[in-house]
Amino acid sequence: MRVILIKRFCSIGAVLLLLPIAAAAQVTSQPAATAGATPNAAPGGQTTAPADPKVPTAASANYAGPMDANRYVIGPEDSLQITVWKEPTLSGTIPVRPDGMISLVLVGDIPAAGMTPTALSTDISQRLKKYIQDPVVTVVVLGVNSQRVFLVGEVGKVGPVVMTPGMTPLQAIVTGGGITQFANSKRIYILRTTAGKQQKIPFNYKQALKGENSGVSLLPGDTIVVP
Repeated sequence: MRVILIKRFCSIGAVLLLLPIAAAAQVTSQPAATAGATPNAAPGGQTTAPADPKVPTAASANYAGPMDANRYVIGPEDSLQITVWKEPTLSGTIPVRPDGMISLVLVGDIPAAGMTPTALSTDISQRLKKYIQDPVVTVVVLGVNSQRVFLVGEVGKVGPVVMTPGMTPLQAIVTGGGITQFANSKRIYILRTTAGKQQKIPFNYKQALKGENSGVSLLPGDTIVVP
């Protein structure tokens, strides 16, 4: 009887000793993460690249995509990146004031509104020749704040819309999320202020949907009202 009990105790002790060893073996048997593993791995093995903070995204309210330096007309409240080659003290982000002027080191206040980025870079280069030999100037539009129209009323998103070249009222409405189910599409109109006087211009929404010319072209500062 004593021999049987001793054998049982020995068996139980052996099992207890083997349990930690088995647990450790199970942990080490799991595949370890490789040093080059990407933390942004998506389901299916695909990886998602981190967003580049230098690249403007759709969330940037004032970004309208790359600007044509030969066609885009700078306006008040636009934001410009002016770079003078090898002259970091003369380079930087410059806002266009409401009066259409910008302020630069050495040259002082100069007009910017109404000019294209190419024309403005040429003008700045000519002014800097008094101080720098063969200056190379680059002007890039960072923020578009002057070329905007506004949406109010029964639209998906009320507020400003960046106006791209040739944008139609229909395109502006679509950019703002389209009209809601409660909108009166027959009474849409555009408010425009010219020389201090406000105009009310009707817009034929159904005609525009058919691809026909509605006869209305947008201007910066227009307000599209969707009752």
